[in-house]
Amino acid sequence: MPLSALQHAVYCRRQAALIHLERLWEDNRFTAEGHQLHLAADRGDQRKARGVRRVTALPLAAPRLGIAGVADLVEFRRAADGSETPFPVEYKRGKPKPHRADEVQLCAQALCLEEMTGRTVPEGALYYAETKRRVAVAFDAELRALTEATIADLRAMFATLRTPPPVFRSDRCRACSLLDLCRPQAAARPARQWRERMLAALLSDDGER
Repeated sequence: MPLSALQHAVYCRRQAALIHLERLWEDNRFTAEGHQLHLAADRGDQRKARGVRRVTALPLAAPRLGIAGVADLVEFRRAADGSETPFPVEYKRGKPKPHRADEVQLCAQALCLEEMTGRTVPEGALYYAETKRRVAVAFDAELRALTEATIADLRAMFATLRTPPPVFRSDRCRACSLLDLCRPQAAARPARQWRERMLAALLSDDGER
């Protein structure tokens, strides 16, 4: 399962299913801005600065969990004994959010790095373009449990190939690029009420013509 699916699933399980099961996608201003931001991290180069080795567009995988993807940036920070500790950094276009979708995606990257390197990854960071600041994220027991629970939930959804029904949430749906494909408001109304509203709109359009 792609790492990005975890971020989608925490934000909205139906969104995750529409994108990763039904292969539906629509861009809006937010997704377009996010795409431009990630172009800078997709070169796949390596640099060293002050004892930190920086690798962009690093492929990640955790076969034990069944997840894989690409990290925007991983800083390998050198310790006194010469060993390196991975520090993943995920780029986001907006600003810190009230939910934990971004943190779960970043924590999943840490789980991949731990499985790949055999070293504990205690923390990482989310870089938000709107604030131009990094937000440190500690991979504590609570976040790790939420991340693994999200992976298990996604695995079950992938196994059944069933898309969850829509649930309208004004704080999330209006910012979603799949709003017109998902149509959560129509599903939230009784069928008769929705049919009467659509019929009234059609009659109104005919009257204007």
